[in-house]
Amino acid sequence: MYLGDSVKVMEQLKDCSIDCIITDPPYNLGLFMHKRNTNLVKMRENQFAYAGWDNLEYNKWRECMNVFLKQSHRVLKKSGTLIIFMSILKVETIFQLAQENGFYYKTTGIWHKTNPMPRNYKLQFVNSTECWMYFVKDDTTGTFNYDGKPRHDFLESSLTPMSEKKYGKHPTQKPIKILTELIKRVTNKGDAILDPFMGSGSTCVASAMLDRKYIGIEINEEYYKIAKQRIESLEGKV
Repeated sequence: MYLGDSVKVMEQLKDCSIDCIITDPPYNLGLFMHKRNTNLVKMRENQFAYAGWDNLEYNKWRECMNVFLKQSHRVLKKSGTLIIFMSILKVETIFQLAQENGFYYKTTGIWHKTNPMPRNYKLQFVNSTECWMYFVKDDTTGTFNYDGKPRHDFLESSLTPMSEKKYGKHPTQKPIKILTELIKRVTNKGDAILDPFMGSGSTCVASAMLDRKYIGIEINEEYYKIAKQRIESLEGKV
């Protein structure tokens, strides 16, 4: 695990040394949410729109994602997998940048949250889905473990349970259940998985539980410490 800027740390990794990247970068929705006067700050502690780390101007965010994707292409092995969680509002941008950087687009999947916050449910449809985008480096397919039956790109679970949220309540923390399903399908035991936007370490935890190697990078020292503590707590249990 590394504490630091994702791209600067990735620059230290060897070419073609990673089997899979699974990550959840900033969606760049903070300013958008502010302009909509959502007042979410009263609804959830450290809600992303008010945390300050998701407020880049679009062009600056786009360039950051472009540099990240360049480094992702460099460190991944041929036919390696890239999975990025992303807002549906930014899917087209990531699609274009990934193609420009040598990635083959596979699908845009959906994570359906079975117990979303019922905000404004009397006025509109409840927001209960989030996207994840699936790419392969320099090939049309990579590792895919279907285990004898069709695997849908529609994944379903509850929101991250409190048993996992107790490790720091990261505002965009993904459930272990969703991450383990993705890891099982696109990697094999012993593969090296990288999460350049580690947050509180859920991808690393899921990787360790499934006998995969892992590298996590996090710029926020508080979340880095949380992730490190989570991994250390697994020692002797997996």
